[in-house]
Amino acid sequence: MSGESKKTAVPQKARTGSDAGKGAAKPRRKKASAPPPPEPNSLHTLAWVAAAIILIDQISKYYVVHVLRLDRLREIDVLPPWINLRMAWNQGVNFGLFSSSNDPMRWVLIAIAIAVCLWVIIWVRRTRPGRFTQLAAGLLIGGAIGNVIDRLLYGAVADFLNMSLPNWRNPYSFNVADIAIFAGAFGLILQPPQSNRPGADKTRDAPAK
Repeated sequence: MSGESKKTAVPQKARTGSDAGKGAAKPRRKKASAPPPPEPNSLHTLAWVAAAIILIDQISKYYVVHVLRLDRLREIDVLPPWINLRMAWNQGVNFGLFSSSNDPMRWVLIAIAIAVCLWVIIWVRRTRPGRFTQLAAGLLIGGAIGNVIDRLLYGAVADFLNMSLPNWRNPYSFNVADIAIFAGAFGLILQPPQSNRPGADKTRDAPAK
């Protein structure tokens, strides 16, 4: 009898030991901290806005120059004197500044426009751009590239929009690209992007407790 009790006691202890182990509270593991949200460094908004401005600008210029033949008619009244079409080939920058018929000057202006576009792209990529900043940068870049295309195709920028007042005729014309450049530059001045330096947001770099 004693031998049998010993035999049965051993597995009984083993079972109770395993049951006790199952019932024991396991140590709690620290929950892994959630990964920080991705930084909004994507330039999708900038790219789409710039592409849209280039497309609208070039379509409008093609229609005015090649369909309406404004380069030959020179003037078309739309809603006088407020809105008119006045053809002007601008060999300088906005409002004819630095205008020159010399071919080297054309390439200088092209190089300056491309350099400005590259600088804006690099500046935005190194910062934390919001949608408003990307929108403004896209407007500026799209307008600058639109005028660069004109200089490559025609040797000058095709300006055709004119806004005047009663008893006053505005001597200057502009185009869609010019509007985009001014709007984009004004938007970047109003709301420049914030810095994206590692220490800008200290809460993300703090060790988990």
